Amino acid sequence: MKEAGTSADGRDRGALLCLPFAGAGPSFFHPWRELSADRWRVVPVELPGRERRIMETPYRNVVEAAKNSIDDIVSDLGDAARTVVFGHSLGAVLAYELVHLLSARGVRVELLVVSGSPGPWTQRERRATGLPDEEFLARVEEFAGFRHEALDHPEMRDLILPVLQADCEMHENYVPSTDELVSVPICSIRGSSDGLVSAEQSQEWRNATTSEFTCVEFPGDHMYLVDRGREVLDLIEAESVRSR
Repeated sequence: MKEAGTSADGRDRGALLCLPFAGAGPSFFHPWRELSADRWRVVPVELPGRERRIMETPYRNVVEAAKNSIDDIVSDLGDAARTVVFGHSLGAVLAYELVHLLSARGVRVELLVVSGSPGPWTQRERRATGLPDEEFLARVEEFAGFRHEALDHPEMRDLILPVLQADCEMHENYVPSTDELVSVPICSIRGSSDGLVSAEQSQEWRNATTSEFTCVEFPGDHMYLVDRGREVLDLIEAESVRSR
């Protein structure tokens, strides 16, 4: 029987910590467990207000969310010999905050992968926070490039909307907790036709690390990763090997 931290051939599996985008839960990353082809132990972060924690009050501040989640995350990572942190959109800035906290806890993060996000000091010019419900949903749909079908069902909408509004608020009001840069390599990914994050903004992450930086584009819009899970994991594996 293989151990939890090893692959089928006995190699050490790194932990891939995954941070969700606005409105998403850990189940988005469940298919990545199979797609990773046993290369990674995929560890999705479950924030309050969704899935098993649906009855809990969602966070409205990124720094608070990271600080209050760090104990559970360290426990979930266990004794992983190496950790890669991945986040898309809102998840990217959550990931950035968590790399600082994980480093302070002595967790070895070998790579930070940020997706669909400008640098941590850049806020959106066009915002959704504070808009009436219908205008808010239209703005989010514009940002993401698609509308979640659950929002067309009144009962599901009543559950999802408050979480989506809280997530957008904490993303759009995000200010980094520190001016200190991370010391791990950063790989920034962007959909080539992303209308929300420009190529220049994706490159801003170069200024967030004292280590190496790479920037990659995949075909698609802001939510390119919905259809590109395998390619994203292949890139993470390649960047992880390169950073060792």
